[in-house]
Amino acid sequence: MSYRNNPEAIQALVRPTEVHKDLFISEEIFQLEMEHLFANTWVYVGHASQVPNAGDYFTTTVGDQPVVMVRHNDNSVRVLYNRCPHKGVMVVNDPCGNTGKFFRCPYHAWSFKTDGALLALPLKRGYDPEVFKQTEASQGMAQVENVHNHRGFIFCRLNPEGQSFEEFFGESLSTLDNMVDRSPEGKLEVVGGVLRYMHDCNWKMLVDNQSDTCHPMVAHESSAGTAVRVWNEAPEGTPKPMAVEQFAPFISSYEFFEGMGIRVWENGHGHTGVSDSIHAAYSDIEGYHESMVKAYGEERTKQILGDVRHNTTYFPNIMVKGPIQTLRIFKPLAPNKTLVESWTFRLVGAPDKLLERTLMYNRLINAPTSMVGHDDHEVYERGQHGLHSRGRDWVNVARLYEPSELDRKNEVTNGTNEWQMRNQYRAWANFMTADMQQKEPA
Repeated sequence: MSYRNNPEAIQALVRPTEVHKDLFISEEIFQLEMEHLFANTWVYVGHASQVPNAGDYFTTTVGDQPVVMVRHNDNSVRVLYNRCPHKGVMVVNDPCGNTGKFFRCPYHAWSFKTDGALLALPLKRGYDPEVFKQTEASQGMAQVENVHNHRGFIFCRLNPEGQSFEEFFGESLSTLDNMVDRSPEGKLEVVGGVLRYMHDCNWKMLVDNQSDTCHPMVAHESSAGTAVRVWNEAPEGTPKPMAVEQFAPFISSYEFFEGMGIRVWENGHGHTGVSDSIHAAYSDIEGYHESMVKAYGEERTKQILGDVRHNTTYFPNIMVKGPIQTLRIFKPLAPNKTLVESWTFRLVGAPDKLLERTLMYNRLINAPTSMVGHDDHEVYERGQHGLHSRGRDWVNVARLYEPSELDRKNEVTNGTNEWQMRNQYRAWANFMTADMQQKEPA
């Protein structure tokens, strides 16, 4: 059965308590995700601090679409499709840099302003003006029209029609707001480069994992559990390393994660860590609380720092950890291949020790050399292979399911509930078919 132009068949892949394995292994479904899901949703592009000056650019992808984020001369951040309208060559090849006042295609030297407008082309006299202005190439590099800057976080929606930014994210933006507010100056900067880690699995497995609180004490027993055991054998009085603080919570009990809570928002967004989290027991950093009180006052500081959310999933493909200032992007490359990018942020005006903790966490947990990361990667890879089995066709997400949840919005639930996973798959089905028209057979 083909899923193309068949929204009913796509919707049928998501049941109230299970999803079909084709979501993870079908090449056709993957291609439809690139065409529809990543075009209908607001997708994270990058952070404004990556392009601080006019002409600064950063190249990335939205789904399978190559784009370039650039600071225009009016100080706005634009997102352009990274394609020359002449012969289709990618105009920008480097991951980042400064292009000056214009982009220049490396093939025939057509040049474009940083908003994509055509600036000049060699031997222009060879083009009849009336004929040329009727061509698509005369319009320059295509600009993504739907771009939104939320406190430095740049998102775009490729499709011209769809939900507004505010409608799509709603109350979930409070996680980004909290991360920014943790800076005494209300400002973040991307620092420390990026860690890239190739995963041999479907991208949705990584998204699913962000609210899976029943796996840490099992999958990470050999890594985090070993680190804690070694620490417990250290001589009495040994200062507790920062690494142990970060490893230890991964093997917390089921009861801890149940009490931690999960908040489920609309459109596939949600977060673990409502009343508690694995980031709640870090040591105080000298001078940080004082700088926050000076900036916000005692009560507001208490509110900001008391919000210790664990993993916030922004559907479709990023996860944010506000208390530790990290952001992970799950970039789909194939049904069984995902590139994970892990970015770290500096709280402007905060002590450097906070950045040290952020960078250490990213290396310990998210790097290709991470012990914890390899636990998950092995499970993902086993899952990707196992889903090809003919023995079963459906993936179960039934834990603590209640039929009434279908009509409830933005609620808090048990920390081991799989409601957030179900929330993501319902959003997947909706945005996969939001712009799909049923076609009559020829």
